[in-house]
Amino acid sequence: MSESISHAIVLPLKENFSIKESGAVSIWVNSYLEETKFRKNIHIFCSKLLNGPYLSKRNLNIIKRDNNKLFSNYSYIKKISEIFVSKKIYSAEVHNRPEYAKYLINNTNVKVNLIFHNDPNNLRDSNTVEKKKFLLKNCNKIIFVSEYLKKRFFSNLSTSHKNNVEIVGNAIDKLKKFPKKNKLIIFSGKLNKSKGYDVFGKAIIKILDNNADWRAVVIGNEPREKFFFKHKNLKILNWLEHRKLLKFFEKSSISVVNPTWQEPFGRTAMESASRGCAVITSISGGLQETFKNNLILKKNNYLHLIKKIQFLIDNKKKLLFYQKQNFKNVIHDIKIKSKILDDFIPRYEIISANSKNLRILHISTFGERLNHRIFNLSISSKISKGLIRNNLDVINFDYRDFSKKNLFFNSLDEKIISIIENYKPQLIICGHNNILNRKTILQIKNKFKSKIIIWYEDALAPGGPDYKDSVKLLEKNYDLIDKYFITTHPSQIKTRIPLKKLNFMPVPVDTNIESENFYNHKKTKDLFFALSHGVNFGKLKKGVIDDRSKFIEKLIRDSEGKISFNILGLYKEEPKWNFALNEEIMKSKIALNLSRGEPAKYYSSNRIATLMGNGCLTAIDEKVKYSHFFNRKEILIYKNSKDLIKKIVRIKDNPKLIKKISKNGKKKYFKLFSNVIVSQFLIDKTFNFKNKYNYIWS
Repeated sequence: MSESISHAIVLPLKENFSIKESGAVSIWVNSYLEETKFRKNIHIFCSKLLNGPYLSKRNLNIIKRDNNKLFSNYSYIKKISEIFVSKKIYSAEVHNRPEYAKYLINNTNVKVNLIFHNDPNNLRDSNTVEKKKFLLKNCNKIIFVSEYLKKRFFSNLSTSHKNNVEIVGNAIDKLKKFPKKNKLIIFSGKLNKSKGYDVFGKAIIKILDNNADWRAVVIGNEPREKFFFKHKNLKILNWLEHRKLLKFFEKSSISVVNPTWQEPFGRTAMESASRGCAVITSISGGLQETFKNNLILKKNNYLHLIKKIQFLIDNKKKLLFYQKQNFKNVIHDIKIKSKILDDFIPRYEIISANSKNLRILHISTFGERLNHRIFNLSISSKISKGLIRNNLDVINFDYRDFSKKNLFFNSLDEKIISIIENYKPQLIICGHNNILNRKTILQIKNKFKSKIIIWYEDALAPGGPDYKDSVKLLEKNYDLIDKYFITTHPSQIKTRIPLKKLNFMPVPVDTNIESENFYNHKKTKDLFFALSHGVNFGKLKKGVIDDRSKFIEKLIRDSEGKISFNILGLYKEEPKWNFALNEEIMKSKIALNLSRGEPAKYYSSNRIATLMGNGCLTAIDEKVKYSHFFNRKEILIYKNSKDLIKKIVRIKDNPKLIKKISKNGKKKYFKLFSNVIVSQFLIDKTFNFKNKYNYIWS
């Protein structure tokens, strides 16, 4: 298991994981925690403490109840699954709640081991054939604490042979030395008929009357059924801490475990046997699997019980034989069982990937439906070409083109799954989209083991254009997405997505797309700016005025004729695209990089790649912080409109300086942000590879 990947143990909602009144499940978990080699990687999930201190504080996650709402099993496991994201949980061990296992299987990509401590036919989501088949198909392992429970699970199924079905009984630590025994008989458990306490009580009074040198102790309680047995040599105690209970077993010579109901396992019998007690048990469920040398009470009534106890009292050699054999042959040794359970934890599957074998499916828009009108603005194409230049295998899939041609329900997801089945990519890149539904993502994760990442170009600073919608889009199924690459610095975004999943990605350039040298062309204008309301439309939306329009109008007004402008997308001048756009840009000495909304750290859209990548002196607001990458010899940085006018006026009549800065800027941009470097950045971050290049923005 990777050190960065964790394993969860999920306890039932009402399980009391405390020193006081801890149940069999809690004791199981705590015993395992003491021995597992993965203890640093294991997180325990339980509900709010009921009584006393916790059995363990190691990586403990307490799911607190909402006092204003009914706290159900659904609320409990839903909260747990949400925490799995931040804890980076890869696998989960669910105890005795098939409904939790089902929820995790259906809503996360966590590998699930389900452990049954009780009859599966009496538990929700394992009490029908169909529900059992679902668990068998989708659980990594189904573990039963006894052969008896396994038989119960398969009682209405045609087969009992499944490679993901295991039996691992409760376990306990072994004592190094046989303890000193007293003439003491012990009964531990709930003091009711189902546990056989009524039978034990009648029998023990007779035994103590006939054997004055013997004592008896009862440990347990029962608020519902009341049985009163009194004797001067009988001591009745309440629940004890588990470690104190074991001390009583060490002192006791005889232990009686005689339930009338079908015990799933019988932890009391195992524990008392491990501490050297001669154990008398009834024929009940999994009791016969707890240890080797039990004395069977074929008829569970007080007369037969008296005979068994008296037999041991009267035969000291037999008594010692059973005690020593039980002490010696502890078949449920926790060290052995913990190794078995460790082996059942799914190992984090590191996808073997390098420049020779990595297959990538890139789901994005590649411009077919727009007749490639915006090829020079296509980050999708630039990323794919960069990946190919890094010797990686890439298939491009245009989801918008497909959706336009195929209007059938779910046809897109079905199409993508069919591609994945044939191509088996180790990496799926969703470019500027999050279109896969949760069911599809889970199928990809669980069946194909593919990593899924998203890159996204739009501005992601609060108050910016479409911010809420963009964040909402990205947050969909964020727990299943491996990495995000955004063109705004992650510090600017307010989101539920864990920060460790978010990476800044600069807008890349490509030698075949940003192939012009604008600085070599004759200049007729001072400043260029192109405004559009979306490349998908090809023309301006009527009646739409944004803050960029206001900025440009103010710039023109305040410059007082000192600057000549070439403005597209304003004053009824429609935007231009591709080569027509380039022809307009190269006419101007300087181009303005201005995006919608307030300037955000590092956000510049694809505009700056087009400008700087083609060798145009580019002006950018200082609040965008591109001074972290470029100096005044490579870019023009301004504070406000007044400052911008001042700097343009100062430099516009110095063509040599403009050309020098333009050339430097282009050279630097390609050095830092080429699509070869940026695409490899996606790979290195996703697979935790050693950085191939120096990613100064990371």
